[in-house]
Amino acid sequence: MHIMIFDVPAESGGALSMLHEVYEEALANEDKTIKWTFVVSKPDLKETENIKVLRFPWIKRSWIHRLYFDNFVAPKIVKRNKVDYVLSLQNITVPSVNCGQVLYVHQSLPFVDHKFSFRENKKLWIYQNVIGKKIIKSIQKADYTIVQAEWMKRACINKAGIRNEIIEVIPPKVKVEVNKSFKPTNESLSTFFYPANGMKYKNHKVIVEAASSLKKTTVKKHEIIFTLTGNENEYISSLYERVKKEKLPIKFCGKMSKKEVFEMYTRSVLIFPSFIETFGLPLLESRNHGGIILASDTPFAHEILETYQNSYYFQYEDYRKLSELMTDILTSKILHNNTEKGMNGDGEKVKSLISFLIKCAE
Repeated sequence: MHIMIFDVPAESGGALSMLHEVYEEALANEDKTIKWTFVVSKPDLKETENIKVLRFPWIKRSWIHRLYFDNFVAPKIVKRNKVDYVLSLQNITVPSVNCGQVLYVHQSLPFVDHKFSFRENKKLWIYQNVIGKKIIKSIQKADYTIVQAEWMKRACINKAGIRNEIIEVIPPKVKVEVNKSFKPTNESLSTFFYPANGMKYKNHKVIVEAASSLKKTTVKKHEIIFTLTGNENEYISSLYERVKKEKLPIKFCGKMSKKEVFEMYTRSVLIFPSFIETFGLPLLESRNHGGIILASDTPFAHEILETYQNSYYFQYEDYRKLSELMTDILTSKILHNNTEKGMNGDGEKVKSLISFLIKCAE
């Protein structure tokens, strides 16, 4: 059996981690009669006796190059190599091929309630209204679809009109090494932390507005920490200028290592106002460390934090509610539940994506 895995977008961050995770699973698979071919852009994966790697770095030159590859080159590769099954890790299926396909969908933009206008953000509008339609059509064409969370499964079923039996939930493998847990001290209960990039839907703005409101209503000393520099984009730059102008207690610390982020979970309250996520990883990481979490009232947050007693919610645009929750922590109206435990270690044992793929292909 010959299985071909497509992931040409993967170059860094979570996408690259996912590609390496699938590669390692294929490498460890005991059935060496299965031939694997990985189709990527720039990542350097090692070939073995039964694993071949096809690299196409020119795909990254522009969207035109990527569209040309997806629509003309990819189908030719599949046909030329006489592939039995395709796994696409890039949200869309390979067009014009007759073999079976499993589609991995990790882009949540087409399935969320918030709708971006073209004026508000051109890139996100395109993802929702143009690429989003391609994703939904791909779900309809695929033999099976894999998503990371139950809320995504329900959304895909509703949007694409597919049967429950052909969509599977396989959460990402999350390695959270908990060396020490959150401790409720004066410092930790007056420090708020948000590890996120500068994308607009990460919603740093609501924290800045809450901080501005909080400054007018409390004299309690506190600090808010962002993993940003302040010059990531125009949106973040405008927030940075506002923070400086109003002298808000927000510190732009820049990017942190995973070790530094985990250390912060033990001595700060997590604020997570993002309203577009497939799987909000910091929520799980903070939960595993046993910390207090203030999260946007969203399906993904409720799924990860279900039954967790140290979690509190606010509508993602409601800075007043967020400010109120922060005040309640500063004034001890919200207390840390010391009996509450996070998930054990890496969380629940997750299914193997490669095992599911082989089962589909048999």
